[in-house]
Amino acid sequence: MNTHPHLRAYLAGIALPTFLTPLGVCAFAIARFGFGVPIALERVAIFPLALLPFLWGAWNVLYFLLGERARLPFGFHGSLFFVIFGPLGYLLAGQVLDLSFLPHGFLGVVIPAGLLVYYLLWKYLVSYFNRVLGLA
Repeated sequence: MNTHPHLRAYLAGIALPTFLTPLGVCAFAIARFGFGVPIALERVAIFPLALLPFLWGAWNVLYFLLGERARLPFGFHGSLFFVIFGPLGYLLAGQVLDLSFLPHGFLGVVIPAGLLVYYLLWKYLVSYFNRVLGLA
C-alpha cells in the first residue's frame, strides 16, 4: 500500500479533529442556546473548527515530507503544532474576532496543559491512524 502516501498522511491527520468538530459545535450551541452564555457561536466555533482539521492534516503531511533525517519524535512534532498555532489562534481570537475569553494570567496554565494534550493526542491517536493507513 505505497500509493499516495501524502494523501493517506493527510487523511490520518484530519481523522481526529474531523470526528471532534461536531462535538465542539454542539458544545458551543448548548452553551449559547441552552445556558444563555453570551458567545457568538459563528465567531468562536465555526471558523476555527472548520480550519483545524485542514491544519492537522497538513501538519501530518509535513511530518512525512521532512524525511528521516529531519524527523522529530511524533509526539514532539504534535506539540510543536500547539506551539505555532496556539498563539496564532489566541491572537486571532483576541485581536481580529474581538474575543477576550481567557485572561492573560490564565495562560500559565493553558500553555503547559495544551502542550501535554497535543503531545498525547499526536503520540497515541494520530500515530494510531498513521499505522492503520500503513504509514508508520
